[in-house]
Amino acid sequence: MSVVNMSSQDKKTDSEPRHEEDQSCPASEDNKQVICLGNNEVKSRAVVKYSAAPPSSSYALLQEQTDLKLPPANWLRENAQLGTAGTTVLGSSRKSKPFSSFGMAYDFIDCIGDDVDVVSDSENIKKLLKIPYSKSHVSMAVHRVGSTLLLDELDIQELFMRSSQTGDWTWLKEFYQRLIDQKWQRKKKSKEHWNEKAILSKFLYYSINSDGTAVPVPSDTEQAAEEGCGTAAEGPSWPATFNSSTSESEESAIPKEVDTYTLGHVSSVPKEQNLPTLFNEGENNQDLRNDFVRNILWTFEDIHMLVGSNMPIFGGGRYPAVSLRLRDNNKPINVLTGIDYWLDNLMCNVPELVMCFHVNGIVQKYEMIKTEDIPNLENSMFSTRVVKDIAQNILSFLKSNCTKEGHTYWLFKASGSDIVKLYDLTTLCEEAAEEKCQNPFTLPVAVLLYKVASNMMIKTSQNRKNYGTIRTLLLNCIKLLDEERHPQIIASAHYMLAELFQLDDVSEDEGNGESLRGGGSEDSYSDEEEEEEEEDDEEDESCSYSSSSEPQDDSKAVAIIKSVGELSVPEKYKSTHQIRPNCAFPVSQDKEEKCRLVLSYVLKGLKAVDSSIKKESDLPAADPSTPIPLKYEERSQNGARDVEKEIALLLDRVGPCNKELKVPTRSGMLPGTWQHRMKLQLFLKASKAYYILSEAATNLLKYGRALRYIKLALQCHDAYCSISGGLHPQVLLFHCQCLSLCGDVQLMLAQNASNRAAYLEENNYQTKDDQEILHCLHRESCCQAFSMATDLASDPEYQLIVSSKCYEAAHDLLTSGVLKDLGQEQLAQVLKRLGNIRNEMGVFYMNQAAAMQAEKQGVRRSVCVAEQELWKKSFSCFEKGMQDFNAISDSVNTALLLCNIGRLMRICAQAHCVMTSEHSRGEFSPEETLYYNKAIDYYQRALKSLGCRESHSAVWDSVNWELSTTYFTLATLLQDYAPLSRKAQEQIEREVTETMMKSLRYCDLQTESARQPLYQYRAATIHHRLASMYHSCYRNQVGDESVRKQHKALAEQHYSKAVRLFISLSDAPCELLRTLLERVAFAEFTMAGQNSSAVKQKTLTGALEIMCDTRHAFKLIHKELLEQKEKVLTPEDSDKPEELHEASDSSSSSELNTEEVVKLIGVFEPSFSFLLLQLIKLSTASKRKLSGKEEEQVKICKNVYSRLLRAEKSVPLIQRVSLFMELLDQLKPPTGSDEARSSS
Repeated sequence: MSVVNMSSQDKKTDSEPRHEEDQSCPASEDNKQVICLGNNEVKSRAVVKYSAAPPSSSYALLQEQTDLKLPPANWLRENAQLGTAGTTVLGSSRKSKPFSSFGMAYDFIDCIGDDVDVVSDSENIKKLLKIPYSKSHVSMAVHRVGSTLLLDELDIQELFMRSSQTGDWTWLKEFYQRLIDQKWQRKKKSKEHWNEKAILSKFLYYSINSDGTAVPVPSDTEQAAEEGCGTAAEGPSWPATFNSSTSESEESAIPKEVDTYTLGHVSSVPKEQNLPTLFNEGENNQDLRNDFVRNILWTFEDIHMLVGSNMPIFGGGRYPAVSLRLRDNNKPINVLTGIDYWLDNLMCNVPELVMCFHVNGIVQKYEMIKTEDIPNLENSMFSTRVVKDIAQNILSFLKSNCTKEGHTYWLFKASGSDIVKLYDLTTLCEEAAEEKCQNPFTLPVAVLLYKVASNMMIKTSQNRKNYGTIRTLLLNCIKLLDEERHPQIIASAHYMLAELFQLDDVSEDEGNGESLRGGGSEDSYSDEEEEEEEEDDEEDESCSYSSSSEPQDDSKAVAIIKSVGELSVPEKYKSTHQIRPNCAFPVSQDKEEKCRLVLSYVLKGLKAVDSSIKKESDLPAADPSTPIPLKYEERSQNGARDVEKEIALLLDRVGPCNKELKVPTRSGMLPGTWQHRMKLQLFLKASKAYYILSEAATNLLKYGRALRYIKLALQCHDAYCSISGGLHPQVLLFHCQCLSLCGDVQLMLAQNASNRAAYLEENNYQTKDDQEILHCLHRESCCQAFSMATDLASDPEYQLIVSSKCYEAAHDLLTSGVLKDLGQEQLAQVLKRLGNIRNEMGVFYMNQAAAMQAEKQGVRRSVCVAEQELWKKSFSCFEKGMQDFNAISDSVNTALLLCNIGRLMRICAQAHCVMTSEHSRGEFSPEETLYYNKAIDYYQRALKSLGCRESHSAVWDSVNWELSTTYFTLATLLQDYAPLSRKAQEQIEREVTETMMKSLRYCDLQTESARQPLYQYRAATIHHRLASMYHSCYRNQVGDESVRKQHKALAEQHYSKAVRLFISLSDAPCELLRTLLERVAFAEFTMAGQNSSAVKQKTLTGALEIMCDTRHAFKLIHKELLEQKEKVLTPEDSDKPEELHEASDSSSSSELNTEEVVKLIGVFEPSFSFLLLQLIKLSTASKRKLSGKEEEQVKICKNVYSRLLRAEKSVPLIQRVSLFMELLDQLKPPTGSDEARSSS
């Protein structure tokens, strides 16, 4: 059996702050006491959470015949053993206060909501469990907070005495007299009652007096003491109606040792930005103290209760813990007394009871009884299992019917009645149309709801499963309070509701959206669902325990127990109504909807704060329904300079300062007040919500809406700065994010200028909440600090400049002293954005220069000043962008900017193109050479920046292609428009060859990619151009024969490579045909210089073989001509001419150039005829007799030549191509020659 020994370690005084003491007696075994009574067994466990009792002392055993009517010497005097608590520690029968459960709940807020089923005074618990045994009346107030029920005695008689004086609660008095007690009058206690109280008090003082002697005291003292006892027991302990402030006289009467409560902090914001501590709004004058000697967490079977007890516990010697009782020997112990003693000992974990018997105040004897023996005492036998059943049934009855958080329920049983009724006083009060403040429980309940929600918020900041519960608690707290009387609690609750939506957590919708979706709980009081939910609750409650045959007088009762005997039946009442059925937190997948909820709570919080500011603003009253116009102005060229000035002022404005505001704000709000602290938090929360909205709109490509939201976010921040003496680094970091997003939006608007009309419409739209929040902001600030950065302009250049300046402002903030070490990650992002916007501006100016150049295409002109200015601006932007990317070691983007500078250099080179008077292209100029070489240098630097292809293959391939293109363009221009006036032909040919080979070096023919066919085509073209150049040199070279031979060999080599590459391509038949024909012409020119018939015949045979290779080109041409013919002959969608037209347009770029084919055929036919004729002549003129095979070959040539001459040139092109393919097939060379040629 466990014993509680209150050691010195357990001693607490009222002046010390309360805290949990999860320990009981060192001698207790697992703090559990199991009482076994035959087949009946109940489980009881008591843990002392707090104790203010003095060190345990043994009781004084009084001598027989001691007269307890005489007061001891120490009566009503302070004693070291008693401590400062006086008679309260000794368990005087002072009446428990009507808010005693709230005092305990405030002290042990962690237990409220889920861990504890009941919080109450031990006297109230005993009274409930004795209902089936007692005829006395029961009147208790019941409140629900989460799954916890708070029970307090509701002294209806005292309440009505007050109502007769103050006029409060007259509706309840009338209801009580009409339905419950027709002739109500206050009953007075008898003189015998007061005598028993006095004897008990003197007995307790005797029991701690060492000598036990009786010392006479003045009669007036004794009389005053007796009067004091009566006053303490039955005096007007009911508090005054709640007021929002405490008068000076009331404050002076409050004991200094009382720890006044404060509402908790919100943990989801930085410590420096915590929710301001709320002032003590009227709690002191309500006497909401927890003044019990000890608070015990008592588990009775499966019921967890937090009880307050003042029972004196004595110890020492053989009996370390006993309770001391005084009984009249003429009055036997009855069941009620036995249950009372047994429950007291269970709650306090006391194993034994010492009973002192007296007769008319004269001590007779002492008797010690074990706690487990109390139920078996003569005349007071009772079943512990029945008591357990009573407890479970009462708890189930209350939990099933007290379903609405914040409501005050009244549990009432009249004297001598067996019927127990439960009323909802809050609903009755609303029906009586009386104000909320008429219910004295309103504010304590609301504050408790707030404190529980705040405590849960702190504990579950990283766990969102309880957010639905927190939301319900706060909504019910708000519903209970009047905004005019309690604006601070309402504003704080709305802020906490907004804080439930963690806007910083990007992935919360994705990860837990399914489990958290589904709206609020059925007990939430949201505006939309309140009426429906209350109707449903009323239906559930009305059918819980009442029947259709219920008397009319009981129509106001929520539930009724028709006979107290039912409470003794095991599991007669089962809790069918969950206290909090899966309070789902209303999370939407839609970010905009979530932020809109946050903003609605912020707006309500701001309204509550503004309503509490006494001094009205100097601003004229604004109509919240009238939209505040979002000013739009066309920006001129000077707009960029205006932005620079404004951003400079902005940096001065938002920079951190340590100065405290000492003057009232624009609205008359005083710095340092709760209104000031709350507005700071609400402004910041609104700014974050608008930032998230802007970010979401940006992702949806709704850039007009995004600009509107970021403007509102910056306006909220402007108002924040207006009332803040100094900015916290985290606030500055968030402001940098806003500026960066503003820059992003302006950049997107500049890049999508074609949709400006739609963006303007989005930007001008405003919701009602947005308008009202703006009005709240204008009470503190003009909100114009960021107007130019957030206006929707029509000039893309202006938008790019604004974007750049926003990034620059963010960069300057992040590099300032305060954020130098905190914003490194964000600084890298801002530098990347800065580099990007400068690249965009460079490209913008470069494109403008290219467009200006295109306007002068084909016209003789010189480079104008405007072009040069655009080049300088573009180059400057690119250079600054490279510096930004170099600062964060971003080699890829650095390479891209170098690539863009290379393109700028090529545009500069094109602008220096020399035009002749005939509007034709002149010689390749030195300026062009200079700029092309600069472009090549930048491209090479880009490749060097990347290092290798593996670092970023796409960028590497792009730079590689541009470098190859630049070399190719330079070589082509040098070859086509040779500067012969400045350089020799040989030097030009050498430069062309070197440049072409460099371009060829960067043609990646091995890597499979989308550009591989382009590289193959370019390589083939380079070889073709080089072959043509050496062909020309061979024809025009006079003199050195070795040089001619070298040119001939090079021409043959390049022609062969060009043919091989063109054959590998399927979309270059004309280029292949042209190359082959040039190669045939080269063979014909070679034959013209030969004298020997055998050599000539060999050359002609080789040329004819080359001519046969044109079969592949004609085959590709024929295929494409057939495809074109099929498209024309089979127009299946003839009823859709527009689609056909679009299809033909889209395919025209890849269609065969028939004009080019006709020109090439014009070269092919005579060349083919000439080869056949010369071969036939040489064969017939030969003196050597021809072999059979040779004769057959000559015969085929004659037949082909004959058909070629007779061919009609007026037939369709496809027929002519088909004829050429047929003739070439007849001249097919011996087997294996094709492979030999292709491998050459």
